[in-house]
Amino acid sequence: MLKTLIDAFALISTWEVIIAMIAASVYGLVIGSLPGLSATMATALLVPVTFYLSPIAAIATIVAASSMAIFSGDIPGALLRIPGTPASAAYADEAYAMTRKGQAELALGAGVWFSAVGGIAGVLSLMILAPPLAEIALSFSTFEYFWLALLGLMCATLVARSSPVKAIAGMFIGLLVSCIGIENPGGIPRFTFGLTDLFGGIEPIPALVGVFAVAQVMRAMLTPEPPPLPRRKFGSIMAGQWRLTKLYHWQMTRGNIVGIIIGVLPGAGADMAAWVSYAMSKRFSKEPEKFGTGHVEGLVEAGASNNASIASGWVPSLLFGIPGDTIAAIAIGVLYMKGLNPGPTLFTEKASSMYAIYLMFIIANIMMIPLGIAMIRIAAYILLAPRSAIMPIIMLCCAVGSFAIGNNMFGVVTVAAFGVIGYVMEANGYPVAAMVLGIVMGTMVEQAFVTSLIKSDGSILPFFERPVAAILAAMAIGALLWPVMVWVWRKVKPAQTVAATTR
Repeated sequence: MLKTLIDAFALISTWEVIIAMIAASVYGLVIGSLPGLSATMATALLVPVTFYLSPIAAIATIVAASSMAIFSGDIPGALLRIPGTPASAAYADEAYAMTRKGQAELALGAGVWFSAVGGIAGVLSLMILAPPLAEIALSFSTFEYFWLALLGLMCATLVARSSPVKAIAGMFIGLLVSCIGIENPGGIPRFTFGLTDLFGGIEPIPALVGVFAVAQVMRAMLTPEPPPLPRRKFGSIMAGQWRLTKLYHWQMTRGNIVGIIIGVLPGAGADMAAWVSYAMSKRFSKEPEKFGTGHVEGLVEAGASNNASIASGWVPSLLFGIPGDTIAAIAIGVLYMKGLNPGPTLFTEKASSMYAIYLMFIIANIMMIPLGIAMIRIAAYILLAPRSAIMPIIMLCCAVGSFAIGNNMFGVVTVAAFGVIGYVMEANGYPVAAMVLGIVMGTMVEQAFVTSLIKSDGSILPFFERPVAAILAAMAIGALLWPVMVWVWRKVKPAQTVAATTR
């Protein structure tokens, strides 16, 4: 093992690997911080570059860019309430509320610190728990995936600051949007209205950009400018992070565990990890009433979770060639292209390469702290610029990014349409984050449900017969009934109070 570790250090100590990691890190930070350009897109755009690199340097670019992009999506979320990536959407409102309270440094510092800690925890899971975690993932059938995806959807009711009923309504709007197109189990065009552009469905990224970025610009146009934030020197980014680590050590640990477990499940990824962890943080918090007002607790747990899922998503990828998420799917293609074919033999025949991947993940997450702080300080100048200067630039980035997604004008139209939808929903108290969650998770829910019904010949009993499926079903149904129970309790409690006072 010591010889293998020494060989791994030798592999990553070349100038090619070092330069590739630094360049990919800066690239990932920039792409992740631009609304509409997700971590997946950042990774995909690197694939042509990997043709000209050695195998280890090629993997280094994927590892560094994906880790940095997931974190840097937090930066515009905290400064402008416009999440850079879908994983950041879960807690963008919370981080922005902290910025309005004058705690931008604390919010962004928590993002970079706990993302790095979560990333390293994910690497440790990749090193130590790869075989057992992969076996657990492989034991999941479509029945378990249905309940897991449904449980993820139910997080919308737990994170909503407004009425849970409105959150569910927003989620159903997202599910309806996810039904558009022919990418369904039956391959039948749905809600396309004869438009060929809708055959491919609505991608989550344009919807995300529209409801957060364009809707934010519309609000800025129609509302008076809020009082400017105090023009003060941006303080220490890392100040207070050790105190938060000690104060919320259990939340950080729970976020790491949830991120590792969700990351290893094929198709789940950082988006679901962030939503589930933020919902759990609010559900089990001693101060749930502070969530949504600028409370750092949810940022700690969700920030640790989404980066932990990035590394653990490589577990089934390396062992069985089954991608844990879209980033891991791209990485599998690069591995095959470079002769590092995924499989159990990869850990024996090319063990030094595997240890090199572990070390690159650790180095990337360590580099995230100084590079992330530098990126935050550069981005912090956004707070000093007037709204009239920032909003046109945001609209330009939205238009360019949405055009780049599909290389056609339909993406721009989609972003504009969802901007209007997002504005109308928020104006009436419907959380747009719940709709985005429905769009992201809708396809997974439908495919798992239909496939399960085909396997069971139309019977619903297998959805509850398997032990893990039964546990997930109980959790999902409990989350679904939770708003109803809360509503009943609020109706019954005042009646009991009035009855008690009249006696």
